Amino acid sequence: MARAATERPFRDRRDAGRTLARLLGAYRGRDVVVLALPRGGVPVGLEVALALDAPLDVFVVRKLGVPHRNELAMGAIASGGASVRNEELILGLGIDAAAFFTAVARESAELRRREQAYRGDRPPLDLSGRTAVLVDDGIATGATTRVALQAVRRRRPAGVVVAVPVAPATVVTALCADADDVVCAVTPPDFRAVGQVYADFRQVDDDEVRTALAAAPGGG
Repeated sequence: MARAATERPFRDRRDAGRTLARLLGAYRGRDVVVLALPRGGVPVGLEVALALDAPLDVFVVRKLGVPHRNELAMGAIASGGASVRNEELILGLGIDAAAFFTAVARESAELRRREQAYRGDRPPLDLSGRTAVLVDDGIATGATTRVALQAVRRRRPAGVVVAVPVAPATVVTALCADADDVVCAVTPPDFRAVGQVYADFRQVDDDEVRTALAAAPGGG
């Protein structure tokens, strides 16, 4: 599902979340858990959780950036040990195993730090037999989302829905092969970056993540 793009259609992430929540209305009343990718996906996920009256949890995924060109993803890792590699990019840039595993070690440490910072000693929410709605503030290449999908599947949900305010149409189509449903509010024909659809795309900090988790149904 998608709607026509306009210039910066969202005021901020929470505004985008409210739009996304309307598109997810069919999931209200089901046994749903909203999993938000921190940090940017959490304000979006909060609005979805509130609208669906569903619990909200973080699902930590870290992009593995190419050395000296961190904006390029050569893969990603997620909680639970799932990982993906962009073999075409790794081969094309001649990235050796040492450089790849250095990035894995660095991002694994940050992944553990974030889980502790956001959830503390609380265990992840149980997904068994429930519908997991995986939310981010947008998708660019899809590498992070694919590893998140793999990791979520390991926790045996009844189904996995990917829900984002913005993504390239080609990525949405590709993700449909892996997710049970993909809901995207805007697919700009001139996609350049996730931030292009937000008037306010300031960074989200750890305190905002914790506040959102506490404000969700069942939070605190």
